[in-house]
Amino acid sequence: MKLATVEDTKAFGRRLATILRPGDLVVLTGPLGAGKTALVQGIGAGLGVQGPITSPTFVIARVHRGPVPLVHADAYRLGDRPDPRGEIDDLDLDASADEAVTVVEWGAGLVERLNDEYLEVRIDRLEDETRVIELLAHGGDWASRLHRLETM
Repeated sequence: MKLATVEDTKAFGRRLATILRPGDLVVLTGPLGAGKTALVQGIGAGLGVQGPITSPTFVIARVHRGPVPLVHADAYRLGDRPDPRGEIDDLDLDASADEAVTVVEWGAGLVERLNDEYLEVRIDRLEDETRVIELLAHGGDWASRLHRLETM
């Protein structure tokens, strides 16, 4: 799927939120400036969370309250340990996993073990600033939920 603007990316995030539910893990990958945080802003709007959503790069993780809470984490700065997965464990992201949607930027290879079922979202930015998004279902009923998203 191609998205021409940042606003399109946020709008897609709002659509994506319609198929998300408490306990979901969403792993975002893509280069700097690809639109990961913009997508999370859209997801947050779709979930009805309170307050602004900004990149958690320096605080690592934020919890946004709402009808369905959003845990927004950024694993970009992790890696001080030989196995950065230990740092993920220290964040206790799984502590609120059952009640919230957890979205992790830069989490590939680090957070998948938090949930047997997760959605991987790959975002790339083309030279003309168009975003290309690929959704990959990992287990559970993600494939059927993504099919519902495609038909909306």
